[in-house]
Amino acid sequence: MPRRYRGKGSLAQGKGPRYLHAMSATATADADGRSPWTGLQGVRFAEVRPVGRPVSGTVTVPGSKSFTNRALLLAAAAKGPSTLSGLLRSDDSYWCVDALKRLGVGVEVDGTTVRIEGCDGRWPAAEAELFIGSAGTIGRFLPGILAAAPGGKYRVRASRQLEKRPVAPLMEALAALGAKVTHHDQPGGYPMTIAASGLGGGRLSMSGKVSSQFISGILMAAPLASSAVTIDILDDIVQSDYVRMTLDAMAAFGVEAEHDAGLSRFDLEPQRYRGRSYAIEADASTTTYFVALAAVTGGRVVVDNIGTGTRQPDLRFIDVLERMGCAVERRADRIAVTGPQQLRGNLSVDMKPMSDATLTLAAVAPFADGPIAMTGVAHIRKHESDRIAVMAEALAKLGIDVEERADGLVVSPGQPRYAELDTHDDHRVAMSLAVLGARAQGVRLSDPGCVSKTCPVFFEEIRALGVPVSLA
Repeated sequence: MPRRYRGKGSLAQGKGPRYLHAMSATATADADGRSPWTGLQGVRFAEVRPVGRPVSGTVTVPGSKSFTNRALLLAAAAKGPSTLSGLLRSDDSYWCVDALKRLGVGVEVDGTTVRIEGCDGRWPAAEAELFIGSAGTIGRFLPGILAAAPGGKYRVRASRQLEKRPVAPLMEALAALGAKVTHHDQPGGYPMTIAASGLGGGRLSMSGKVSSQFISGILMAAPLASSAVTIDILDDIVQSDYVRMTLDAMAAFGVEAEHDAGLSRFDLEPQRYRGRSYAIEADASTTTYFVALAAVTGGRVVVDNIGTGTRQPDLRFIDVLERMGCAVERRADRIAVTGPQQLRGNLSVDMKPMSDATLTLAAVAPFADGPIAMTGVAHIRKHESDRIAVMAEALAKLGIDVEERADGLVVSPGQPRYAELDTHDDHRVAMSLAVLGARAQGVRLSDPGCVSKTCPVFFEEIRALGVPVSLA
């Protein structure tokens, strides 16, 4: 049954933002997924206050998390050197680079450029202890590539958060190909030890309902098997665009996979990845927060390094903003969004193809002139947090009426009050609520360093657009 929240505001309602005194804090342990690339070490709170005017500016968005980790792993598994440009310097990519170094791969990082000496599917280190933080992409892509090596023993640990996220379907598929994996705490989960002895190939069936990353993980490992691999998909893939992104990345590194138009079957022959120069795209999911600021403030934001040339599905968020009355300019390599005087509501949006933008839309929805329903995203309950429940509770605390459904939310119009909110160590929760706070009476966010998972410079960028932000 749906759960309805009647917005009651917070204990701080009516008081407005408060001055934050400096507070000492110890660095977050790596068990929480933080890395030396975390941009907000020791910061416990971020206070975002209303901007009070339309924002205006140009933003260059950091590299795509999805493409960064795909490219790092494929370059490492390739024969010959690769140079990657546009690296996202985030927690997730740090732990990926760290894991590759521990596996004996030559990796040199210079700003946002990475040079990798590929190992041709044979990891130089015979044994290694690896920690992958909270990086779901690495957690789904790395095990198969490790298991496909002809030898080696690798223990892989993850953050507390990632240990709670499901990987059993992936591990079952790898076992069907001959992978030897020992799970130490929970069946099918982290931590695990992979005794690499190669993958034998064959035919297997997988579901696509839980995560497209399971399919991507098998696809990336399959060319390294000793014989052909056929993958049958039993149902619809929850986000098929991300599988197509995997196929594109694999092709860029020299591997082709045959598949039907609907991505219900894949056939892969044994092949070698080949090193190359590769430019990592900007992140479409991160883009949504900056254009959302234009939407809620009636301003104009230009993102100058991503456009209609991308396959990333979250850029379709600009189509939703257009339905809500925003003016949208589209080019192959850039976009611009101008917010209206009043956003339109009374919409129902299937967010399944762009589920990472669900929370962004939920943050924009209170400022529309009618309710907005978001559907098709039951799977985001199993991401960094239960994103549906977390956002519903946050909106209610802000004084907004919201209906929580099994597969989404219905958010009603309202004027959000000031509130102190928990980010639940979820980067998308933090960035979405910051957007809302810029138009509302402000928000105080705990653990803002979680944005370092995908956009360590987030608070710097919105401050540059004129949003008042203080950190403590």
